[in-house]
Amino acid sequence: MKIDILSLFPDIFSSVFEESIIKRAKELGKVEIRIVNFRDYSKDPHHKVDDTPYGGGQGMVLCCQPIFDCVNAIKTTESKVILLTPDGAVYKQSLAYDLSREKHLIIICGHYEGFDERIRTLVDLEVSIGDYILTGGEFASMVLVDSIVRLLPGVIKEESHLQESFHNNLLDYPVYTKPRVYEGLEVPEVLVNGDHKKIDEYRERMSVERTKKRRPDLWSEERYDEL
Repeated sequence: MKIDILSLFPDIFSSVFEESIIKRAKELGKVEIRIVNFRDYSKDPHHKVDDTPYGGGQGMVLCCQPIFDCVNAIKTTESKVILLTPDGAVYKQSLAYDLSREKHLIIICGHYEGFDERIRTLVDLEVSIGDYILTGGEFASMVLVDSIVRLLPGVIKEESHLQESFHNNLLDYPVYTKPRVYEGLEVPEVLVNGDHKKIDEYRERMSVERTKKRRPDLWSEERYDEL
């Protein structure tokens, strides 16, 4: 997979993409990540990328020209262009799975007060990582990249992410490690008795109970009536 991230602040990404799973995925050749400064595509003599909004108002708005030219320069028939914006579709694990099957992602990071509305005509998908505002799309793009790269075949064991929260719209079951008793708090007996059938049943039941209690919105979406 190739991922191009369009940003005015490329140095923000340097440490994040050189650690942990993403670094390993890059070393294995599973993903190629490039940070593209779309200021380099500005035709303004001073390399401006923003201007005041028509109709007045606060802040500066990202202009069409640099972003249009940047996207058109790197886009191919295999590209999927994503715009990070508060009014996009709320990001979910199911979308991460879908995007992990793409060959080339182009992620546009907004900044300042916003972007010229016409930039939306370039994109295939608009995404929000939640109902709050960030200074720019850089940190949101890191969330997307991390959630997608770890799903690429061969990056981590498939059974690992198949047992995580949000798989099948369920939260993950509680887990424990040694010691068996800590300050009077004990590990549930079912997890130490060696009966794997009962352990699986317990974990499934706890996932269901936790989802019903903490995220009823997820539960209602899937309607696990048989459980």
